[in-house]
Amino acid sequence: MSETTYTITELAREFGVTTRAIRFYEDHGLLAPRRMGRNRVYANRDRIRLKLTLRGKRLGLSLSEIRELIDMYDAATDEKAQLHRFLEVLDKRRTSLEQQREDIEAVLAEIAELERQCRDILAGRQPAEKKSAGAHKSLAKA
Repeated sequence: MSETTYTITELAREFGVTTRAIRFYEDHGLLAPRRMGRNRVYANRDRIRLKLTLRGKRLGLSLSEIRELIDMYDAATDEKAQLHRFLEVLDKRRTSLEQQREDIEAVLAEIAELERQCRDILAGRQPAEKKSAGAHKSLAKA
């Protein structure tokens, strides 16, 4: 019984990516299709690796992290090491995202304050903390 194979176009269509993206992942060692003349022939293993790569990208993992995890999966006789490493990678990503969320919240608060100051100026009111410095100076310092 022969193994199911896929063309680059079939994989691109199935996963909603460009053929260029698939070639990019191939260039970075995440996929290793066979060649039949000038055509790439992808096995089910490549299809699974592409699926895992796209999942890793959705999580915000780097290509090197994705490759490390996929390669561990390929080589693993005991998946505990892979799962422990995956937990480490996920923890690192979660910490990064939480920091980004804090940064975004701080920027949004600053934007809200600047909007409030602008509205006060437009309404002819001086921002409360800057009345003595003048309206334009208050925005410049904010």
